[in-house]
Amino acid sequence: MPVPDPSRRRPGVATRSISPENPTGARGRGGRATGGTGAAAGRELGRGWKVSPSIEIAAGATAVLADVAGPGRITHVWLTTHPDHWRSLLLRAHWDGDPEPAVEVPVGDFFGQGWGRFAQLSSAMVAVNPHGGMNSYWPMPFRAGARLSCENLSDRPAILYFQITYDEGGDAAGDDCGYLHAQWRRSNPVDGGLHALLDGVRGAGQYVGTYLAWGVNSRGWWGEGEVKFYLDGDEEFPTICGTGTEDYVGGAWNFDVPGQGYTPYSTPYLGLHQVIRPDGLYESQQRFGLYRWHVPDPIRFATDLRVDVQALGWRSGGRYLRRHDDVASTALFYLDTTSAARPRTPTPDELEAL
Repeated sequence: MPVPDPSRRRPGVATRSISPENPTGARGRGGRATGGTGAAAGRELGRGWKVSPSIEIAAGATAVLADVAGPGRITHVWLTTHPDHWRSLLLRAHWDGDPEPAVEVPVGDFFGQGWGRFAQLSSAMVAVNPHGGMNSYWPMPFRAGARLSCENLSDRPAILYFQITYDEGGDAAGDDCGYLHAQWRRSNPVDGGLHALLDGVRGAGQYVGTYLAWGVNSRGWWGEGEVKFYLDGDEEFPTICGTGTEDYVGGAWNFDVPGQGYTPYSTPYLGLHQVIRPDGLYESQQRFGLYRWHVPDPIRFATDLRVDVQALGWRSGGRYLRRHDDVASTALFYLDTTSAARPRTPTPDELEAL
């Protein structure tokens, strides 16, 4: 995914944008609402003055954010909602009329905010800014249509602001483009020291991103575990094997700067952007947010893919210790099919952040 050239002309491609102020994204249809969440505030100004800036999603309901006929490519998604809903709103994306979602991830985790607490994230693909302005620049091509929705799994209504910008027509999708997939999994606690990020994916594509919401359930250093990619028929042993969790996201030596302890950082493609310290540097119940976007270095596979990470630390005597931490992962990949094997939809209890 090279950096796009903004000077390039693309005949036949038009830009559209869907928001509560233009629910269809159609040309010339923005700002026409006569009712909405801003109607009372704008009653003295009238139509065209921020009458419908957001939507309310009732408890247990699903709201369709965008329903687009293809071909096209989503280029930017911005949204915000109260942090109480970052884990209870489930974001889904369906491509080309497939009834199975390719994306099914809690809103917060999709944007690297799995703990329900704001953490600045300044990367090329995802940017989250004060206070909870969530932006995704993952390209999302489709050929016959796209449907994005949010399901409210909580017992309270949620107010959601959003804007989805996309190109339509011409070569917006691209003949050689895969479909974006995103899957969420949680091990709470990790069983046997191994957490699966992906399992059972079949087809050709490329793995492009990992977000980890890592909760430490016991004392001691927690990030010795290797991230492993099993490609194209690998069974017991992987083709790609890293050297440690902090190494995988571009850090080293426990993220521990002498005299400072854990030191957060956020770069275009990798980072430790969140550290929640309830009781000290190496104590239990700490929470971390880590990401690695494989954009300059995608992991390509031809037939199948499986990915896991070890939850591994140290015990006395310089021996490794399998850990039983709380690990929630979001794995992003492009595939030549519109859906793939995925875990079952999580329950509200399984999504509980803290």
